[in-house]
Amino acid sequence: MSAPFPVRLHVLLASEAPVGVVLRRGPANAVCSVLWDRKKDTFEIGQWLRARIYERRADLSPDGRHLIYFAMNGRWTSEARGSWTAISRAPWLKAAVLLGKGDCWQGGGLFTSNSRYWLNGGDCHVVLQDSDEVERDRKFRPTAWYGGECPSVYYLRLQRDGWVLKDRLDAGIRDVFTVFEKPLPNGRVLRKYAHGEVNPGPGKACHLDEHEIEHAELARRITFPNWEWADLDGETLVWAEDGCLHRAPVLATEIGEACVLFDFNGMKFERRIAPY
Repeated sequence: MSAPFPVRLHVLLASEAPVGVVLRRGPANAVCSVLWDRKKDTFEIGQWLRARIYERRADLSPDGRHLIYFAMNGRWTSEARGSWTAISRAPWLKAAVLLGKGDCWQGGGLFTSNSRYWLNGGDCHVVLQDSDEVERDRKFRPTAWYGGECPSVYYLRLQRDGWVLKDRLDAGIRDVFTVFEKPLPNGRVLRKYAHGEVNPGPGKACHLDEHEIEHAELARRITFPNWEWADLDGETLVWAEDGCLHRAPVLATEIGEACVLFDFNGMKFERRIAPY
């Protein structure tokens, strides 16, 4: 019997507060939101959901207080129409704002301030529940269009958060990938290959990322194909690999010793009620 696949992780970092939300997926029909205190590197479980959250269409408000996400459970005759965009109080998933969708095109969105959000495919939603905690930003216009699926939000979020879109490459009909870069301390560059694959194979999603670090002056490039998420947090590098979250300093000529911040693999589904 083959070994089970590690859980999948994606992380949303607040830009104005030292917190983040980890979206932990596994098995495929279950996801858990986890609050990450980036000062103490401690973790607190938010809430589980029996649905598919499209993490690349999600965002965290700058102050880390609200989460917007797009989810699908396939119950197409339900009130939420089988798929929906929600805004919750991070790290919980219970909707303060609930917007029914009915299909898997577009959905999700971005925060344009602590209390305002852009809704991806806004006119294709039905308002089922609203809240005065946040307000839809009807004036925001995306700077580019990346199609109706995950890149429509994800690529905008990356560029807003300091990643530079460098290239878009075609590896055949099964894989088109977009290259993003972010400068690291000491003359290095963190490079992200954001793939959009057709039939990616067991244990992989159609949208996945790979990473490498390059030091141009030293003509040195190190690839990290198993890093499914990575970013710069202050002066340190943080990344997700094999269901674990890691942190390491970026030294003059190399990455320093890495430590495992949290192993998400052993978590089990549990019913948790949001405190609101």
